[in-house]
Amino acid sequence: MNVPREKVRRSFATAPDYDGHARVQRDVAEALAARIAMLDLPPSPRVLEIGCGTGFLTEALGHVGIGGDWLITDLAPEMVERCRARLGESAHRRFAVLDGEYGTPERAPFDLICSSLAVQWFDDAPAALSRMAGWLAPGGHLMVTTLGPGSFTEWRAAHAAEGLSAGTPAFAPVSTFRECTVTIENHVERHEDPMAFLRGLKAIGAQSAEADHRPLTPGQLRRTLGRFAQSGCEVTYEVVTCHVCRAS
Repeated sequence: MNVPREKVRRSFATAPDYDGHARVQRDVAEALAARIAMLDLPPSPRVLEIGCGTGFLTEALGHVGIGGDWLITDLAPEMVERCRARLGESAHRRFAVLDGEYGTPERAPFDLICSSLAVQWFDDAPAALSRMAGWLAPGGHLMVTTLGPGSFTEWRAAHAAEGLSAGTPAFAPVSTFRECTVTIENHVERHEDPMAFLRGLKAIGAQSAEADHRPLTPGQLRRTLGRFAQSGCEVTYEVVTCHVCRAS
């Protein structure tokens, strides 16, 4: 990943309508919660969530009956507050600003560490997951979803057809998650038109490009949008689920 951290934080902090446009993100969070519900967890687990956003995963885990003591975190203070507003205060829920890749959470170890579509913004996601696994209690589980390099293939192809490179971040290859059990699913989202796709990215704060990407000229953008429209305005999200279980 080569997107400046502060740029990522600002983009999500100011996302104008995350909940209204993050359809894939909601679906992925609900699917992850269903997987987590099948894990062998203690009756009252100690839970750490990384990159809570507005609370899709937090809420979904509550719906499938994951209780316990929670530490709910995000890099952006604004997202932490939006998640807090969504879920409300509770003696068993603590909210905190935390850089999940480089920070250190309070009150480790944890029985469950989870995250939905956040670690793809890390500088080195596989190394970060290895570090997080060190926060697990014996028998604890780390389960996260991230995006694989097969994401946004249609958007990249539209650029390539014009001899251009998309600014879409280079997500970590699946083969680099060596310490995890990995599963992959593709989620395809269809948009009404090319501009609807771009507006959706901006609305959820996911428009950050690679640091060295040169913005397209108006003519280049117009031609690229035309190519994208020819492909049907579909976008693939390659969702990678990583699972680590610490030995008892």
